[in-house]
Amino acid sequence: MTHATPGRRTVSRRSFFTAVVAGSTLLLVTRTTASAEPAGTDGEPDQVLTAIPADSNLVILEVRGDGSVHCALPRAEIGQGLTTSVAMLIAEELDTSLDKTAVSLSRGRQELIGNHYTGGSNSIQSLWEPVRSISATARARLLRAAADRWGADVGTLRIVDGVVMAPDGRSAHFGELAAAAAAPELRFEAVDPKSEEDLTVVGTPTTRQDARAIVTGRLTYTLDLDVPDAMPVVVRRPPTINGTVASVDEAALRAMPGVIDVAVVSTGVAIMARTFGYALAAKDAAVVTWNAGTIDDESTDSIQDRLRRSTPAFTGFGGVGRPELPGETKLNVDFDFAPVSHAAMETNSAVADVRSDCADVWASMQLPNYAGQKIALTLGIPLNRVTTHVMNGGGSFGRRLYLDGPLEAAVISRAMGKPVRLMWSRVDDMRHGRARPAVHTKFDAVLARGTVISWEQRVAAVCTDFDGGFGDLVTDALAPSPLISQTLFHSTRDPYSFTDSSIRTLVEVPVQMPTGSWRSVFSGTVRTAAEIMVDRIADALDTDPLELRIGAVASDRHRDVLNTLAAEGNWGADLGPGRAQGIGFHAEFGSSAGYLVEIDAQDPRAPRVRKAVIVVDVGRVVNPRSLEAQMIGCLMDGISTTLRAGLHYEQGLPLEGSYSQFHYARQRDSPPDVRVVIMPPTTENPGGAGELGVPAAAAAVANAYARATGTTPTSFPILFDVDFEPFPK
Repeated sequence: MTHATPGRRTVSRRSFFTAVVAGSTLLLVTRTTASAEPAGTDGEPDQVLTAIPADSNLVILEVRGDGSVHCALPRAEIGQGLTTSVAMLIAEELDTSLDKTAVSLSRGRQELIGNHYTGGSNSIQSLWEPVRSISATARARLLRAAADRWGADVGTLRIVDGVVMAPDGRSAHFGELAAAAAAPELRFEAVDPKSEEDLTVVGTPTTRQDARAIVTGRLTYTLDLDVPDAMPVVVRRPPTINGTVASVDEAALRAMPGVIDVAVVSTGVAIMARTFGYALAAKDAAVVTWNAGTIDDESTDSIQDRLRRSTPAFTGFGGVGRPELPGETKLNVDFDFAPVSHAAMETNSAVADVRSDCADVWASMQLPNYAGQKIALTLGIPLNRVTTHVMNGGGSFGRRLYLDGPLEAAVISRAMGKPVRLMWSRVDDMRHGRARPAVHTKFDAVLARGTVISWEQRVAAVCTDFDGGFGDLVTDALAPSPLISQTLFHSTRDPYSFTDSSIRTLVEVPVQMPTGSWRSVFSGTVRTAAEIMVDRIADALDTDPLELRIGAVASDRHRDVLNTLAAEGNWGADLGPGRAQGIGFHAEFGSSAGYLVEIDAQDPRAPRVRKAVIVVDVGRVVNPRSLEAQMIGCLMDGISTTLRAGLHYEQGLPLEGSYSQFHYARQRDSPPDVRVVIMPPTTENPGGAGELGVPAAAAAVANAYARATGTTPTSFPILFDVDFEPFPK
């Protein structure tokens, strides 16, 4: 992996100012003076969500008496390494060590409106300037406090590892200066964050601060909490999606060993017991009759058929009756994408303690303030009496944008009148959790004179559910448009300038099933299909697919990524029969990524990606090691969903109920040779990365498989067999 020197950025004083809270510690909050687009935002919909609401105490920074620095972060840590990256920004500006810098997750804060939000690859983009600004202000106040104490010139002082030092040898650590630095009457000169030549932490590969705690089991997740009197709860769920309880033998359940309480709720029969073992045994033994669900007559085939029939017709380049051009070739290709589970390691769990007039809920939540609003509304509790505690999350990929676990836990706690420790089983999480919606997309491309004359893409997708506050957030950020799906769909653009006659449309088909954003909203399917289509066009034009992309991208940044990919990946190498290279490219969130994979498909039923080279440009890089991990995670998602991982629906319920059935890539499927090349900074600020690599990775695998096997797959995953015995409903 390679990385480069960070660049310069001056924070706009019109956008941020820092307020101090007097006390024995130095406590600062960053506020905005007006709604402002943050670094890197050009008004495009995929970046507008990084905008910061006016007058919000976005970042809270505290320098404590022991010299440590603490930050309450209004974001979720769901495995992306965000807390470490933010700690790096703080340590950079304050010249203190990461060991003395702690970043915690803030509870839900209603005053932040839509800015207590984790998603859209926006976290580093939106925090880059305010975190650096508040840290620079803390530094200035600490230096001024030391200068006043010693009667020294501020310019002669320096900070080394959290200790302020004077030329004559006097020194004081941050904690000794914190109270004086917090004095409201302190006069200090406002400063900008460091310039690029002074950065020593930002851009340096850094191991996550919580890595050891994760691998040793010491990191606290939701179900590790010791909330007084909160007892284990599981839910017996219906045999079809959205079914409801018609009747249940409660007496028999209450008589079972270890059972404490039973409650019928809208999602099924909740069972509280002394241990999860007792609760699961009672769940399995429960005698329940069920009302029908909302998709009892639907299956994978019927859903895909509805999508195909709903896909709009093409308009035709140049209108009806257009004369055919000499040597014109038309390409019409259809693609199908199956639903995909988020399959996070931590299932949908939550702890709730609901009283008559208040509620506390603990869970990993990407929208905790909206969770508080929905819980308050559902339970009829004043909003200011609902507290949402944000916990570390064992993965998400968009799953924890939705409030299914926290809201269900709150409802069960209200019904039982007791604190509850709710756990979804793996089977429930996969079958009754949310999924990336099924998609059908088709292309019509007209080729003539060695180029693309027109390009049309039509998409029909099962409706993506934006309930749970995410929809409100997008609507607020992109007002006045209420068309959330259309806005997000059109924000995902093709990076090529093949032709001015490029048309993309989306039709959503209402199927009453739980869906959600899956490591993007539409990019993972729509852009993946477009990247496969580019290879089909290259084949029809008898042109190298990488050269076609290089000639068609509109940005020099994109061209540099593709040229680097060709060089670093040894594009064009002859790998022998049944082996081939494939490429994919995607640009979004102010960033771009190219993937080149080598696949061994000598046995087309047992393919394996043997090598991957990834080239990524995200502008300024805070932690190259974290970026590398994100890109490799996207690679594994691309391998999985292209080759084997998906959900089969049959009579209203997914068949997959475990990792053994949902064929996400295992260790034996992962490439033994993976290299991530990080481009030198091309902007002064960071772009987004969390979702960036999925379309490029998925398309690269699909294109490599097609070249290796001499086939043209159009349905994904390619190897989508029911090769298991489904669990009972």
